[in-house]
Amino acid sequence: MKIRSTSQTARRWLHRIATILAVGTVLLIAKGGLVHSAGAGLSVPDWPTTYGQNMFTFPVAQWTGGIFYEHGHRLLATGIGVLMIIVTVMVWIYDDRRWMRTLTSLALFAVIVQGVLGGITVLMRLPTSVSVGHAMLAQAFLIATMLIAAATARGWRQVKLPTPVDVDPQIRRLLLATVLFTFVQILLGAITRHTYSGMAISDFPLNNGKLIPDFTSFGIAVHYAHRIGAVILSALIFTQGIKILRRKELEVLRTPALMAMLMVTVQFILGAIVIWTREAIVPNTLHVTGGTLTFTLVFLTYVRAVHWYRFTGEEQPQETMQVEGIRV
Repeated sequence: MKIRSTSQTARRWLHRIATILAVGTVLLIAKGGLVHSAGAGLSVPDWPTTYGQNMFTFPVAQWTGGIFYEHGHRLLATGIGVLMIIVTVMVWIYDDRRWMRTLTSLALFAVIVQGVLGGITVLMRLPTSVSVGHAMLAQAFLIATMLIAAATARGWRQVKLPTPVDVDPQIRRLLLATVLFTFVQILLGAITRHTYSGMAISDFPLNNGKLIPDFTSFGIAVHYAHRIGAVILSALIFTQGIKILRRKELEVLRTPALMAMLMVTVQFILGAIVIWTREAIVPNTLHVTGGTLTFTLVFLTYVRAVHWYRFTGEEQPQETMQVEGIRV
């Protein structure tokens, strides 16, 4: 009994630390957005040292200007790495689900690669391909931490089998499509930011004075694609949200679906403000953070649908079987 009690306590702490890790990852991405928005990406020109000194002993008195943003980002990233190590070790000791051990191991590997990519980005003076890769791996790592936090919750583990619901199975496919398109939309945003195309279209709601701009440069094309993507994503999120809110059986999905609808609306407005303020630091950073939160919410809506519900009459396609294998 004592061993069982110890294990339960350890699992509660695992969930708490995993939750801190997930929230901290959102803050880390926001901090990274702030570094770029403030133009501070090369404020610390060396890596892994900081102006030739140990990163952890660099004098606080010298955290001035852009150094404050970039050096703080590095320290926060290190803290996330340490938390990921702790979560991985605890999962291997206290969680007997093989898929969880695999997930945490992959997430740990990802955060190590992410740190190296961050260093390469600085040493190579912010090459677009590496910077975009750094941004997108951060999103993938975030989703992994969110899944770890969700799957270590007591409520998640209490669900042994999904509840059959008489709901159109197309809804779940819509949820998956929304997750995938959100990733694509964030990718378009990352390319727009890191190719410095944020003002390639300098007005809103028009596009350089037209409904469809003249595509005279790559920057205009990717920026316009990002705007069209925002419209499509908003339509997807509102469509799935309305369908979920209309069905009482899908109670577990209502909160993240409703929050996603709210978040994508805020995100759309922030995008407009970024243009109107000529990429001011605060709205630009909030826009990056908003994209991250939107991605988190649509992902949580989907994984909850997979874990909690079985749509009546739905066959088990291969992709569903792979995802639902998470439940074991």
